This record gives sequence, structure tokens and C-alpha cells, in this order.
Amino acid sequence: MIQPRSILTSADNSGAKMLRCIRVLGGYKKRYGRIGDIVTCSIQSADPHSQVKKGDVVHVVVVRTRRATRRADGTYVRFDDNAVVIVDKKTKEPKGTRIFGPIARELKAQGFSKIISLAPEVL
Repeated sequence: MIQPRSILTSADNSGAKMLRCIRVLGGYKKRYGRIGDIVTCSIQSADPHSQVKKGDVVHVVVVRTRRATRRADGTYVRFDDNAVVIVDKKTKEPKGTRIFGPIARELKAQGFSKIISLAPEVL
């Protein structure tokens, strides 16, 4: 569950290290972000000389959450951290060229096939 002021880690090589959630997109009553949701974030720390810098406001997609996600077959999937990938809001294309760590299978159904193809492991 991602909500405003949640601290997130970056799962791509765009240069961002830590991000803070500003807003969960999806209507005015949308309180929590789950895997596959687009969230507006502010970059809290970044690598020097990277594509993004501290203070930038970016759109990201949630790829891992510590909160367990229930699947249709009754199983649950849960990760060690809350991680995001910086994306272009309209095209859903990632800003980085590499993805680090496992990615949830639920992203494919929501149109993030480029992230799935770049991921080293899909759970």
C-alpha cells in the first residue's frame, strides 16, 4: 500500500535512488497505490550526472510492495521493499534502460509490457 508521503526505492537505472509519493492517481477517492498503479512522486535523492535530479516531480508505476497482493488463484505475492519504475505517463514507457530485481506479473495485464521484458525475473 503506497500512500502520500511513502518513501519508495527506484527499481531502474534512471538515476533516482529514493522517491516520496505525492499523489496516488486514479480519482479523488483513491487512497492507496498497489502494484501496477501510477503514482506522482518527488525525487528525494539521485545519482550525480543522471537523467533526473533531486526535487524533480515524476510519474512512476509501482512494481513491488511489502503489502501482500492476492491473485485470482488464491495465492499471495509479497516483496521485501516498495519499489517503483519512472515512466512516461502517456506512453507507459520506462525512462531507464534497465530494471533491477523481481517484478510482479500483474503489470503485464495493465499494459507495462516493456517493463516486463526488461525485468530479470517476473514473479
